[in-house]
Amino acid sequence: MENRKYKGIQPLFENKHLNFFHMDAVADSGKEFDYYFVSRNPADRIKIKSEGSRAEGMFIYAVLKDDPGQLVLIKQYRYPVGAYMYELPAGLIDEGETPEEAAVREMDEETGMILEVVKDKSGLFEKDFYMGQGFTDESCVPVFGYASGHGSIHPEEWETIEVLTADKKEVRRILKEEKISLRMALLMMQFLKADPADPFAFLRYEE
Repeated sequence: MENRKYKGIQPLFENKHLNFFHMDAVADSGKEFDYYFVSRNPADRIKIKSEGSRAEGMFIYAVLKDDPGQLVLIKQYRYPVGAYMYELPAGLIDEGETPEEAAVREMDEETGMILEVVKDKSGLFEKDFYMGQGFTDESCVPVFGYASGHGSIHPEEWETIEVLTADKKEVRRILKEEKISLRMALLMMQFLKADPADPFAFLRYEE
């Protein structure tokens, strides 16, 4: 089906991690205007041109297996913000990987922990969710599970990461005082409501 909201898309800059595009966009009135966006995909795989939706990344909502009242976090320096931010472990999905396989790999690389994935029986979190649809087509899949172990971390050369866990008191402090993403804030709110005796009850949601 033809998309009448644009007439053409031109790549302006491409590299290994992020690509920049110009769009000859068309308003509902028929007026043409310039629109710019970024994508982790090359020109032939941007989502406006391709069928379906393949998630580029995943993020991990994990609690300690031995103490489900503790949420696994990382503290990472983010260059665009110029500050350390509290985040959930996350990363890109390699070609041929499932989100769950990527989560197990990234959990080991970023935290040194073993991730035991908890399946989403509700069906509400199986799809990918868009991250910043006003400027990118990137989407991510949430992966849930229990974390255990304390191994060595293997960050990329440009990554500065500290691994930590937080109970509900610390999570409230982080929400009030620290730099975090909206995604992080919403999942922290979910953690604050969770019963440590059944931390993933929401994955069995039934109407």
